[in-house]
Amino acid sequence: TLSSGVTFKQVDGRSILETAESNGLSFAYSCRTGGCSTCKCKVISGDTVPLVDELGLSQKEKDEGWILSCARSATSNLEIEIDDLGDVILPKPALFPCRINSIDNVSKHVIRVGLRLPPTSNFKILPGQYVDVIGPSGVRRSYSVANHVTDNILEFHIREVDGGCLSDFWFGKAKINDLLRLNGPLGTFCLRSIKAQDVVFLATGTGIAPIKAMIDSIKLLAPQDNPNSLTVFWGGRTLDDLYFDPSADCTLLRYVPVLSRPAVDWKGQKGYVQDVFLNEHPNLSNSVIYACGSDKMIRSSREILVKSGLSEKHFFSDAFLPSAPQ
Repeated sequence: TLSSGVTFKQVDGRSILETAESNGLSFAYSCRTGGCSTCKCKVISGDTVPLVDELGLSQKEKDEGWILSCARSATSNLEIEIDDLGDVILPKPALFPCRINSIDNVSKHVIRVGLRLPPTSNFKILPGQYVDVIGPSGVRRSYSVANHVTDNILEFHIREVDGGCLSDFWFGKAKINDLLRLNGPLGTFCLRSIKAQDVVFLATGTGIAPIKAMIDSIKLLAPQDNPNSLTVFWGGRTLDDLYFDPSADCTLLRYVPVLSRPAVDWKGQKGYVQDVFLNEHPNLSNSVIYACGSDKMIRSSREILVKSGLSEKHFFSDAFLPSAPQ
């Protein structure tokens, strides 16, 4: 039983998240492996058993009764505090063939890749979601789509990872027209209602990718549906990590670059995106936050913003976690 009063029956051996989905309900999720905390919920009564380690929870959260719906199965009647996605309709994931359409270097360690789907693919995605790309050797890695998809071309921002199986392919072997496969869309990181809200994006590294897709979609909104304000805080170690201007072609957007290890002549903001945002003394009662990037940034941002008055229901995130070995 959910906090809303909705009930559904447990499927033996499956996670609470999978069981909810099989009953037509949609919970927020990202990694589905217990590594992040996107799908966390609080047990009010009943018993569960872990299916995988809940690395996305602190010991304090566990002691307070929080669990991850992707990592546990019910073993008794269970009442949990969690909200479904309401009127957000997620496209159904499917397997698609695709070909490399373009590869461009955008910084020392990041490339922009375009993947081309067949004209008849009928691929649907909500801006902010990700897909699993399956390489020539069968290795599967998750990448956020970085554009508002309208022409069967999907854009990705891919960072080089030393020793990464698919990274070695992207940065050493990939060629235009190579045939790959992708599965998706996946995840629940997508825009909710933003009309008249102060929308704030917090990003580190290539976490800017799904935020770019969201900005692309906001640019298409009718004026009466626009947010009250729109700000991006994008953080990197050095200026090379900030490889494009998110505010280009979007007059509504204010862009604040933030460097944690700037050169001596850097005149912009220094430190971490969440701290720079809070130092502006924002009106958190009218703010909605979308955060994407390192798990450390997301955990810190959620903690300090909620403590400062932000409703936890107005904080949406997608953590970029290290890939599990395959």
